[in-house]
Amino acid sequence: MKLTVVGCSGSFPSVESACSSYLVEADGFRLLLDMGNGALGELQRHCGLYDLDAIFLSHLHADHCIDMCAYFVVRYYRHDGGRCDPLPVYGPEGTEHRLTTAYADTPSPSSMSEVFNFHTVKPSTFELGPFVVHTERVAHPVEAYAIRLEHGGKSLTYSGDTGVSPVLDELAHDTDLFLCEAAFTAGKENIPDLHLNGREAGESAARARARRLVLTHIAPWTDPQVNLADARAVYDGPVELAAPGVTYVI
Repeated sequence: MKLTVVGCSGSFPSVESACSSYLVEADGFRLLLDMGNGALGELQRHCGLYDLDAIFLSHLHADHCIDMCAYFVVRYYRHDGGRCDPLPVYGPEGTEHRLTTAYADTPSPSSMSEVFNFHTVKPSTFELGPFVVHTERVAHPVEAYAIRLEHGGKSLTYSGDTGVSPVLDELAHDTDLFLCEAAFTAGKENIPDLHLNGREAGESAARARARRLVLTHIAPWTDPQVNLADARAVYDGPVELAAPGVTYVI
């Protein structure tokens, strides 16, 4: 598997990065995890507009899904080559309605489904292209899912947005790369079931015995170096900060 960080800023884009979006490739199959603010522009550095094979939306907050409205335009109004076939999109209940409402002026109430084939995510295990996919609901104010991808004996786990969650620890057990959110700062923000801080992300990785931890979704108001140090204080494995354009081979 190859993971490319398209965007990794939390809550809103920073001057350095678009919001959450991660491209995962294996055997020629391209799966995009989330498409937050600014992600569509950055995605074109790494993948053609019409080269995606599926999209997974962890939840329906704007910083994880809003560029799907722009991507609807890309697929629906394509004149060179004609209308795109429906692309599989996996998201929480109500994803189609949320995106249609956000766009606000689709030609018809069903226009989104003409270019996106929506699948409702629940805690489950299924096959998607070359991947075995495991999804679990995590702790966030809206319905939100973490995802584990397995391929060729290796695994990648992406937390999405979550507070401390035993389910996340289990999903990430022995994972080769744990892409984990760390939006908050330990000792500064203390809001249950919303986001992790750097220390909590490190503790989750330690409990899961993850082999590598990459901190992501760090909000522009959060000092990433503090979160990096906090994670390293409680987790003995390699830890680093996600950055746009960085790739990992798993």
